[in-house]
Amino acid sequence: MNLNRIKLNSKQCRIYRVRVNDLEAPFIYNDPTLEVCHHESKQRNLNYFSSAYTAAVSAVDPDAGNGELSIKVPSELWKQGDEMKVMKVYIEFSLDQPKGGLHFVVPDVEGSMAERAAHVFSFGNQNSTRFWFPCVDSYSELCTWKLEFTVDASMVAVSCGDLVETVYTHDMRKKTFHYMLPIPTAAPNISLAVGPFEILVDPYMHEVTHFCLPQLLPLLKHTMSYLHEIFEFYEEILTCRYPYSCFKTVFVDEAYVQVSSYASMSIFSTNLLHSGMIIDQTPVTRHCLAQALAQQFFGCFISRMSWADEWVLKGISGYIYGLYLKKTFGVNEYRHWIKEELDTIVDYELKIGGVLLHPTFSGGKEKDNPTPHLHFSIRHPHTLSWEYYKMFQCKAHLVMRLIENRISMEFMLQVFNKLLSLASTASSQKYQSHMWSQMLVSTSGFLKSISNVSGKDIGPLIKQWVDQSGVVKFFGSFAFNRKRNVLELEIRQDYTSSGTQKYVGPIKVTVQELDGSFNHTLQIEENSLKHDIPCHSKSRRNKKKKIPLMNGEEVDMDLSAMDADSPLLWIRIDPDMSILRKVEFEQADFMWQYQLRFERDVVAQEEAISALEIFPTPASRLALTDILEQDQCFYKVRMQACFCLAKIANSMMSTWTGPPAMKSLFTRMFCCKSCPNIVKTNNFINFQSYFLQKTMPVAMALLRDVQNLCPKEVLNFMLDLIKYNDNRKNKFSDNYYRAELIDALTNSLTPAISINNEVRTVDNLNTDVRLILEEITRFLNMEKLLPSYRNTITVSCLRAIRMLQKNGHIPSDPSLFKSYAQYGHFVDVRIAALEAVIDYTRVDRSSSELQWLLELVHNDPVHYIRHEILSMLAKNPPFTKAADSLLCNEALVDQLWKLMNSGRMHTFNFSPRKFLWCLYGLNPSIYQSYLGQKPKQSPCLERAFCEYHVVMEPALIGVAMAPLGLKRKAETPLSSSPEPGQVMQEEPSAKASVKSKVSNLL
Repeated sequence: MNLNRIKLNSKQCRIYRVRVNDLEAPFIYNDPTLEVCHHESKQRNLNYFSSAYTAAVSAVDPDAGNGELSIKVPSELWKQGDEMKVMKVYIEFSLDQPKGGLHFVVPDVEGSMAERAAHVFSFGNQNSTRFWFPCVDSYSELCTWKLEFTVDASMVAVSCGDLVETVYTHDMRKKTFHYMLPIPTAAPNISLAVGPFEILVDPYMHEVTHFCLPQLLPLLKHTMSYLHEIFEFYEEILTCRYPYSCFKTVFVDEAYVQVSSYASMSIFSTNLLHSGMIIDQTPVTRHCLAQALAQQFFGCFISRMSWADEWVLKGISGYIYGLYLKKTFGVNEYRHWIKEELDTIVDYELKIGGVLLHPTFSGGKEKDNPTPHLHFSIRHPHTLSWEYYKMFQCKAHLVMRLIENRISMEFMLQVFNKLLSLASTASSQKYQSHMWSQMLVSTSGFLKSISNVSGKDIGPLIKQWVDQSGVVKFFGSFAFNRKRNVLELEIRQDYTSSGTQKYVGPIKVTVQELDGSFNHTLQIEENSLKHDIPCHSKSRRNKKKKIPLMNGEEVDMDLSAMDADSPLLWIRIDPDMSILRKVEFEQADFMWQYQLRFERDVVAQEEAISALEIFPTPASRLALTDILEQDQCFYKVRMQACFCLAKIANSMMSTWTGPPAMKSLFTRMFCCKSCPNIVKTNNFINFQSYFLQKTMPVAMALLRDVQNLCPKEVLNFMLDLIKYNDNRKNKFSDNYYRAELIDALTNSLTPAISINNEVRTVDNLNTDVRLILEEITRFLNMEKLLPSYRNTITVSCLRAIRMLQKNGHIPSDPSLFKSYAQYGHFVDVRIAALEAVIDYTRVDRSSSELQWLLELVHNDPVHYIRHEILSMLAKNPPFTKAADSLLCNEALVDQLWKLMNSGRMHTFNFSPRKFLWCLYGLNPSIYQSYLGQKPKQSPCLERAFCEYHVVMEPALIGVAMAPLGLKRKAETPLSSSPEPGQVMQEEPSAKASVKSKVSNLL
């Protein structure tokens, strides 16, 4: 093995000195991502940039033996390397004002750092540990760890592994936390959080410890009170104990994502904490906790062999999370979630293009360009679109479910247990690091385990859904042959459109007949498929008999609507969602109505509701109303039925009789009997009724009369709901309910009618609009005195004000939104305000507001906000490719190009690229100007919290050291002066200086 050079990953770090076994070692530091495309390059298009960026990332890819830091081992030690003896590498470095990897939160208030709840935590996309210390930043390189963090005495340092001891300095002003992680772990799964945390030892599991910021301990106690149930569930289904000796949860502010999982600890957003009074946040937080714990087993303890095997870990963790969802929230919630995920991935692939789970590469290049439809490379996780990666995770767990359908859940869990057992055995072999490869999962190894355990060949399934991208698009129709008593079913495919593929294999069809429900398995072989399915029933005409359903229940049906000569009630294609598909099926409206009323599967009911939107008939109205009145019906189905009923009512406005849709039902369910316009005192003890009570006014507000206005009766009813809302005797908060009432007022707005181009002012407002504006203003002012949980009221009010502006009721002005978008407001409020500014920019074509938004992207201290601004701009661009806009100019292109080319967007490098693609596509003709100087960026104030000492022992021996990769001049030489516009802080308290020594036993 050649160890003449050692290559490590390191970004942002200022390297001072490197020693190998106490001998000084020369080194080269080169980060090609600091400037992806050189100044002299005039090929300013996304294809060129994507190729250059992929090459830059490949040049420092640790899986290929590359790295930013190349250390030349002294020749005196070459013999030791040849003899496989231990070599120690010492690296002295500092980290000043990091722009990624570590995030400092320092509230701008008076007091000490601890009193201000100042804290720092590690974050980032995959392979981001290199941003805060030199390492082999690969998921396939495992080692054990000793971690030491010296912090202020008022702070607590939380990291991976067991806390061995805490040692104070002689003056008691600082203390050092010593952590030991004996389980071999990859560097990307190492994390750190430092702050004045309050500590809670879990009362049910003493090895679990929770950390939160000051004054949040009561919320923490309630939020984490059921974590032990998640532990018990996973350990039971996996028949394997939690792999680490401890587990730590840390709740931090300004988190980039809701959940980040690392070895033996997870970092969560503080916004997930809630009290027992909050209903809506509870399931969201439980979902996040369950996801984090699933990733401890598969993702942290068991890592991956290569990036191409990522889908296995994401698929397994998502799959077992789904099992928890099914057990805790019920089968209906689980099936609804699967349908949502399936619809999400199908919509994405049909719109953007296929998602490839297992890309294969040969000769260093992408094999036959597996994703030519994408404007980015999928070769590395750092080159991916953030949205694409979310879809990747979604598809991975859906494919795991398809595998479960093929081999059974029992065999599936046995495979997981086998993987965990082998990894557990390997992790205990401290001095036999060659055994640690059992802790790395690969696609081939996973498939081999499935074959050994189940004895089944799932090769065709893997080839269809893992090795290929795309989903299946089915079109179905049928005819009933009375003479032969046969259902003639035709199923066609579209496999030529973007994001689609051809499916060949079995498909399940369920036919509900008069004599029961019958399953048929058809074989899809050609593009157009006609199948004859024999019916088991004869048409009954006027004979009365109960109809048996799939679940064994027998029900009475009014059969007067159906075809007298046909025994068919409804037909479903692939009811178990065992194919990643979109199905467009044609059947009569009465069949959809029967399916909605009598099919007990929530997915079937939701499909029927979607189909009934194009059948605005009294029968559809009656079917939807019946669903709303059924307490035993799943609440999300009833919520969807509300909006469908509103659409049908608008289509039937000329023939609609009786009170407005849903009003009488809402009155009967939630209002006083003696005075129907006065709502009862709030009582949210029945959660299904609560969600329905929230949703119905929002749907009702979408109703329109013949003049395309919200009916006066509906508007007055909503104002009365707000006026008489009484939550004094309710044990739960009503902030989400009130926010929905404001959303209802927003939905009731219609465009203003302008007479002689008169200028709209508050004085000449329409009476109804004036009442709406007064309510919104009152809510917004009250929110400043008594803020609601997560400022939900403010968020709804800001959206309402923007809608008033867009509809021409009040002057269009972004100043209010810009004030709410400033740093210091709650993140949800900022996002809502920024969304309004972005919409204003598009509608009014305001170059000043667009420039203001881009300045925020450069300078805002919250990484998530910077990412979201660009994401929202991409979703709602200020102009389109075909539009002729004054905003479309060379300066904008130049600014975005510099933004993504400078290497400053460490956390979300893809966001500016996506925005540029949405504006201009891949057209190279728009990138003609010469790339000027690097953009200036205001300094970000950080604080020094800790110095740390990290020991990785022992790393895997035998890492292939490839020749030094792509050579580029570093943007900032190690000894150079600061960049233009980058101010170095002079005050000691205003400088983030992190000193460390890294010892790597090779």
